[in-house]
Amino acid sequence: MSIQTDKIQELVERRAQARLGGGEKRIEAQHQKGKLTARERLALLLDEGSFEEFDQFVQHRCTNFGMDKTHVDGDGVVTGQGTIDGRLVYVFAQDFTVNGGSLSKTMSEKICKVMDMAARNGAPCIGLNDSGGARIQEGIDALAGYGEIFERNILSSGVVPQISGIFGPCAGGAVYSPALTDFTVMVQDTSYMFLTGPAVVKQVTGEEVSQEELGGAAVHSSKSGVAHFAAADDKEGIQTIKELLSYLPQNNMQSAPVKPTADPAGRADDALNDIIPDNPNKAYDMYGVIGSIVDDGKFFEVHKNFAKNIIVGFAHMNGQSVGIVANQPNVLAGVLDINASRKAARFVRFCDAFNIPLVTLVDVPGFLCGTQQEYGAIITNGAKLLYAYGEATVPKVTVTLRKSYGGAHIVMSCKQLRGDVNYAWPTASIAVMGAEGAVDVLFKDAGEEREQKITEYNDLFSNPYRAAEKGYIEDVIEPRNTRFRVIRALETLKGKRQDVPAKKHDNLPL
Repeated sequence: MSIQTDKIQELVERRAQARLGGGEKRIEAQHQKGKLTARERLALLLDEGSFEEFDQFVQHRCTNFGMDKTHVDGDGVVTGQGTIDGRLVYVFAQDFTVNGGSLSKTMSEKICKVMDMAARNGAPCIGLNDSGGARIQEGIDALAGYGEIFERNILSSGVVPQISGIFGPCAGGAVYSPALTDFTVMVQDTSYMFLTGPAVVKQVTGEEVSQEELGGAAVHSSKSGVAHFAAADDKEGIQTIKELLSYLPQNNMQSAPVKPTADPAGRADDALNDIIPDNPNKAYDMYGVIGSIVDDGKFFEVHKNFAKNIIVGFAHMNGQSVGIVANQPNVLAGVLDINASRKAARFVRFCDAFNIPLVTLVDVPGFLCGTQQEYGAIITNGAKLLYAYGEATVPKVTVTLRKSYGGAHIVMSCKQLRGDVNYAWPTASIAVMGAEGAVDVLFKDAGEEREQKITEYNDLFSNPYRAAEKGYIEDVIEPRNTRFRVIRALETLKGKRQDVPAKKHDNLPL
C-alpha cells in the first residue's frame, strides 16, 4: 500500500470517527431520551446530499482539569452549509454527545464562522441548540465565545433571517442567542430554556419547580412568548423550520419566493357577507376570514398559543408571501393587551425588515384596562405596536371588519401610520369608543333619552362612511370580494418607495 493510499485511508477513518461524535453509547443515550443527534437533525433539515461541512477536525485548546487528555474532532458542534428546497442556508447543530454540547472557545469560533458567511453571502442562518451551557473548564474563554456569537446575532439582525431550534437544554447565557434571533422553535418535553435552573431557584427563592414548569416548550410558547413554535418531537421541529423558511426571502435585499397557486385571485366568498354577527357584542372566529382570503386557505401561524387575542402569521396571496396581523374577537373580544401588542409589534418589524407586505384585519374594541395592565406598562407596550406600524415601509393593506375604537384604531395600521390602502366592510364602526360608553360620557344625565342618544351615536359612527367621507379609508368593500381587493392592492404596491429621515437608528419604546 502506497503512502498516498495510507493517507487517504487515514482521512476516511478520521472522518468516520468524527461523525460518531461522542461515540455509539452516547448516541444511544441521546436516542433513549427521544432526541435525534446533531447530524440526524441536519440530515432531516437539508436537501439530501447538499450538506458541506466546515471545520470537522477542529479540536478544543483547553488544558485545564485534564481536558488536554480528551479531544474529539469537531468539538461538539457540526457546522456548514447546505440547501433547503434548493435555497442556500448556513447551519450549526450542537452535539450533546460531546461534552454535553457545552460551548468552548473553539466551538464558538466555528459557529461565528458560519454566521459570518451567512451575513456575507446573504443566506439564512439556522442554529440547532442542544447544549449544557458554557464549558466550565474553559472559564472566561467560554463566556467570550458567547459574546462573539451574540454580537453576530445583533449585526445579522434585519440582514438575514435567523432561526433557532431548541432541541435540548439551553440555559444560562446560552439563551440569549436564540432570544436575539427572529424565530425560536422548541420541542415538547425534551427542550427547555431558562437563565437559572430549578436548583438555583429553590436556593434563592425557596420555590420548587421542575425544568419543564420553569422553562419548557409549553411555558415559553404560551406564557412568556419566548418560543414562537412548540413541536411534538425533533422531526416536527425540523419540519416547522423548513415550512417557516418557505415564506421568507434569503436576505433583506430580496423578496420572498413566489409560490404558484391555482387559487384564482378573483375568487369571491359569499360566506364572508354573513360572518359578522348582528349583535355587535357577539364573537366570531377571525380564522374563518383569514382562511377565506389567503391562497388555498393555508395559513402558517406564528405564536399560536401566546396572546391569542391577536393572530399573526404568514400566508400567500396570489403566490406572494404576506404577513397577516388580525384581531381575534373570539378571545377577550379581540382587545389589545401587553402581550398582544408586543407579539404583533415583533412580527410587524420582522416583516418590514425582510420586505414582506402586511395585511391587517381589524376588529378591536380598544386596549385592555385595569391595574395589572397599567402597572405592566401597557402604554409602552402598546406604543411598540404603534411604532412598528408607523416605521414600516413595506406595502400595508388594512381591512376594518367591525370595531375600530380609540387608540387601538390608530395602532392597528391606520391611514395616519402610513397605511397604503385602507378598506372597510359595511359593518365597520370607526369611532373614539362604542355608542353606550360615548353617550354615558357625553350625556351623563340622559335618563329616558339614553337609548335615543345611543341610536343617534350609532347612526353617526357605527358605519364606515364618516371615515370614507374624510378620506381615512380608500373604499367600503363588499366582504365577499376581500381577497380580490387585497390582492389587487398588493399588486399596485409592488413598486412602492418611501423615504425616511436619515438617522443612526431609532429609539423603539422598549
